[in-house]
Amino acid sequence: MMIRIAAALFLAASPVAAQTRPSSTTMTCQQTIRLIQAQGALVLGTGGMTYDRFVRDRSFCEPTEIARRAFRPTRDNPKCLIGYTCYEPGPGDWFGADD
Repeated sequence: MMIRIAAALFLAASPVAAQTRPSSTTMTCQQTIRLIQAQGALVLGTGGMTYDRFVRDRSFCEPTEIARRAFRPTRDNPKCLIGYTCYEPGPGDWFGADD
């Protein structure tokens, strides 16, 4: 019984059980935009081993974060506006702030 439980835990933690993330480079610009719009927020591959979390709008960011436009490569557009990324603003990110 213990061996079966240990084997199940090992398989659940193995890369075989991991899901692959969608990639913007395998989809068209419109397909990528629609996916983000439908999900609201998701982690998306953007070529090679790079990935990021993209959101439909600021409501999917933490309360202290702001959203900035995200341009990423897709199958048909090297600079497609696919949605937004969330980030913690710095001192120069606010209107009227001096650097």
